[in-house]
Amino acid sequence: MHLHQLAASQALKLPEVTVSQPFGKGCDVYKIMDKVFLLAFHLQAKAAINLKVEPDHGHMLKDIYPYIRSGWHMNKRHWVSIYDESELDEELIKDLISNSYNLVVSKLKKAEQKHIALLRII
Repeated sequence: MHLHQLAASQALKLPEVTVSQPFGKGCDVYKIMDKVFLLAFHLQAKAAINLKVEPDHGHMLKDIYPYIRSGWHMNKRHWVSIYDESELDEELIKDLISNSYNLVVSKLKKAEQKHIALLRII
């Protein structure tokens, strides 16, 4: 599956996710409660996504996977960029998208976190 299709499929399964193009056509921005957790774009004609990560986890991922690099145009410590390459591990990408979402949810107000938790039960 193409990286952007995989990202959209996984992200849109999560509660309260919205997608827009505030930076123009060609850059999909996925948010939870107006907080960004995923960007999908093309860089040098190659599909890529940016995801939020814990700094230590991001460092480890960049060491292990050649298609994961420092976040393009983002805080290099808290974001990674994943480039569409043939050896992509789809399950890893799905997990990283969910982890990015959960990291952002963990920073929301307590009432918003409870709202999300209730939607996950339903």
